[in-house]
Amino acid sequence: MVGSEFLWPGRFHERLHISTRQYARIVRDWVTSIGLEATAYGTHSMRRTKVTQIYKKTGNLRAVQLLLGHTKMDGTVRYLGVELEDALAIAEATEI
Repeated sequence: MVGSEFLWPGRFHERLHISTRQYARIVRDWVTSIGLEATAYGTHSMRRTKVTQIYKKTGNLRAVQLLLGHTKMDGTVRYLGVELEDALAIAEATEI
């Protein structure tokens, strides 16, 4: 696969990639196939889960901000639901 190619190309020549709706159907089918409730999972929740795990493992809000494409850190903090206690615990655990 070349860097400019899409992982899931569209079925029609004029469309270079699958639609968001097609992607949502794929995710729904995957979730259902492993026995989970499809209404509890979706494309957005999977995106959020990944960056939440990265944040919990590293405590690096800047990395998460870049991965999400957020321009402002406060948006990333709200998106993750970071609480003041979490931020203080990370700050206290960091030695300078």
